[in-house]
Amino acid sequence: MPRTLQPRTDPADLDDLRRRIQATRWPPESADDWGSGTRPGALRELLEQWRRFDWPAVERRFRDERHLLVEVDRGSMHLWRSGDERRPTIVLLHGWPDSFLRYRDVAADLAADFDVIVPSVPGFGFSAAPPAGCGGPAWTAELLLAVLERVGVDRFGVYGGDIGTAIADQVALQAPHRVVGLNLSDVPLWRARGDRHLTDEERAWVHAADEWAATEGAYAQLQRTKPQTLAAGLTDSPAGLASWMLEKFQAWGEGDAFDRVPMDLLLENLSLYWFTGSAGTAARYYRDRILRPPTTGRVTVPTGFGLFPHDIDHGPESFARRWYPVQRFTRFSAGGHFGAIEQPHELAADLREFFAALFSNATAPSSPGR
Repeated sequence: MPRTLQPRTDPADLDDLRRRIQATRWPPESADDWGSGTRPGALRELLEQWRRFDWPAVERRFRDERHLLVEVDRGSMHLWRSGDERRPTIVLLHGWPDSFLRYRDVAADLAADFDVIVPSVPGFGFSAAPPAGCGGPAWTAELLLAVLERVGVDRFGVYGGDIGTAIADQVALQAPHRVVGLNLSDVPLWRARGDRHLTDEERAWVHAADEWAATEGAYAQLQRTKPQTLAAGLTDSPAGLASWMLEKFQAWGEGDAFDRVPMDLLLENLSLYWFTGSAGTAARYYRDRILRPPTTGRVTVPTGFGLFPHDIDHGPESFARRWYPVQRFTRFSAGGHFGAIEQPHELAADLREFFAALFSNATAPSSPGR
């Protein structure tokens, strides 16, 4: 049976974090800007806020919510569940360097109409890391399907952002009879690799992505190749963890990260990684994805897309329609890679309309003679 999570961090671990932050060894600083990486002044501000952050209060909130650890033969997975379980279910899949907390406000909005389940990807937060040689989107999709079955969810809609897009894609491929609809935050670039029949617009999209990877993608290359090397620094140093993650929250959007992302959410996310010791296993997902790449094949379930204007890439609708039966293609007016955090109500409204129509059609009685 699923086990209810009741997280309570040892006070000694809280004191240890504060001591480590206080004792940070600062590197020599150049200009106080983002040109060569994390801005020193921003990192100092974040660490000072983290040193005074009330993590036990967040854990009390978790204990008042429904957080489950569900074990199946393949492994165990954390699920955050909200809303009425008698209503249609929507599953929201997060990315990196965030966590299930990406959907803190989206889930609260959708819970008025749906049973909302937000899993932690294996290796992130409260979910166990995959066994050696496992992991990646296809393996994670198989685990998620087994976990949902264990908690009594047979039919559901699924939404994915960042690495969650590939996992959601694989869920729809593996179990189209269970998935009412699929919604993604980006058009999966991996489907375009090696495609010799791209249009000019699609080739320009792939070229732009390659240029971005050359200037901004060092983090992914390291996590794909040597995540264990990185894990030592991220697990041992609060400043290292905060610097590694803050730079992405800054770079993957428009304007200052502290203006776009609530400080308390940044601190909750950092604390979750720190106290679960999951920074290294989360980074390892990138290597697992290379070792166990997603399965190709055209998705057959109704699909929607919701692209934020300041996200990392902007796949063409023409390419999306080649691989998915697209029923909705939304381009939001604001938001970046963390649009679920920056524009939660806009995203929730788009998902509500998309999935409500699909669930309504799925439960509508057949016409006479059909």
